Amino acid sequence: MTGFVDPATALLPKPRGPLGQLQGLLDRVNALAALAGGLAMGAAGLVLTWEVVGRYFLKIASEWQDELSSFLLLGATFMSAGWVQRRRGHVGIDALAHVLPVWADNIRRLIADFLAFAFCGFFCWKCWTLLGEALADDQTSDSAWGPPLWIPYGLMAVGMSLLVAQLMLQLLLRDGARARQ
Repeated sequence: MTGFVDPATALLPKPRGPLGQLQGLLDRVNALAALAGGLAMGAAGLVLTWEVVGRYFLKIASEWQDELSSFLLLGATFMSAGWVQRRRGHVGIDALAHVLPVWADNIRRLIADFLAFAFCGFFCWKCWTLLGEALADDQTSDSAWGPPLWIPYGLMAVGMSLLVAQLMLQLLLRDGARARQ
């Protein structure tokens, strides 16, 4: 992974020290996860297109497309969450940012980041719990295809772990506060 630079991350503030190095590593991992997520979204589009063509034009019945496309979209969503968070690209309400003084907006961002970290940390823990149960019980979906459920739970757990790591680094580095000053 040396030499790989995400162009969007290159425009963000560069933190220094050990946490900055950790952020650089996480930037590269998140960029690869987001790339995989983009490819998964494209694959889901192809799968759903095949479903339409196969079902309506070729009269081929199949049961795997909906579930596979759901797995692909779930993976794309969760695996790219850390990459999006690094850019503060998740849905947020910035109305207060334009009327608050910088110091008050920094406190607002700190509280929002901490609450997001707490919620995502809990959700991440539950994802890992679900993954453990799916592996221990050899759980599969109820569909006729019946893929193992550790696949979507694993994607959720890894993606949430990347998001929680990004939120933790943002709290420690306070890059969002420095970016506005």
